[in-house]
Amino acid sequence: MKRISSAILVASSLLATASIANADQFIRMVSGPSGGSWYPLGAKVMQTMESKIKGISTSNTSGGGISNVLSVDGGDAEIGWTYAHTVANGYAGKGKFKEAHKNVRYFATLYPAAFQVAVRADSKIKSFDDMKSANISPGKPKWTGTAFCESIIKDYGYDFSTIKKNGGVVHMVSYKESVALMKDGQADVFMAATSVPQASFIELENSPGIRFIGLPKDRIDRIVKNNPGYIYGKIPASAYKSLDKDIPTLGIVTSMIVHKDLSDDLVYKMTKVFWDNHAEFVKVKGVWKKVLMKDAVNGAAVPIHPGAAKYYKEQGVM
Repeated sequence: MKRISSAILVASSLLATASIANADQFIRMVSGPSGGSWYPLGAKVMQTMESKIKGISTSNTSGGGISNVLSVDGGDAEIGWTYAHTVANGYAGKGKFKEAHKNVRYFATLYPAAFQVAVRADSKIKSFDDMKSANISPGKPKWTGTAFCESIIKDYGYDFSTIKKNGGVVHMVSYKESVALMKDGQADVFMAATSVPQASFIELENSPGIRFIGLPKDRIDRIVKNNPGYIYGKIPASAYKSLDKDIPTLGIVTSMIVHKDLSDDLVYKMTKVFWDNHAEFVKVKGVWKKVLMKDAVNGAAVPIHPGAAKYYKEQGVM
């Protein structure tokens, strides 16, 4: 009887081990806020990878450029959206990062984005000089847009604490909440580092009506010089119906990163699926038309994951 019981226990153990071994590998993505481009695109990318790559299950959750680097580095996610300069700072432990985050690897360069700033159409605010006591909504903590805002107002000689001391408010909220605050008149300024055009700004154009705030060239020159990784950007007049000229601003390059411990074979498959299904992602957001294979490693200032590098070499990109 003891022998039979022992045999059953051994068999059960083997079945349990086999079950664990055959379980899907979970690939978690951190993307962006629901009102932006990253979240719906991220959902489609993960859905496509799960359907095309055998043995994986996927998820997509919201995040931000800085926090996503922390999530991937810390093992809370396997793949994430960010910006080329943000991951470079994270890897080196510079800027908003207090220490080096060496567990991240480059996956792909996506499309250019811009720092966009808007006030209500009837606002008296004409520049960042007029925001020292305003109610602003620059994004959540550890979002790249929030970091951009801090860099800009620092150049103007003040910071978030100054705004609060002067009676203003700094709303650290999502795009959706920012839009609601702008419509209710509780926020004077909405800021976001995101693709152009962007749905939240389009919604605000329709109601209550907005006006975009740009940056003078000398300011951009100085901010770019003092913040490695920032680039020159613009909001083209064609992007929004309220514009009759280009708006000069700061620019950034959207990127994806993965955790270094993902197997080379899996990342190779992920990279192949990512590029083979380009047309499907265009259907989600037109900005994906700007995502080009030839630019896949442009701006990569951290090591490229070996699995991705193998694919890019085969395609003649590296």
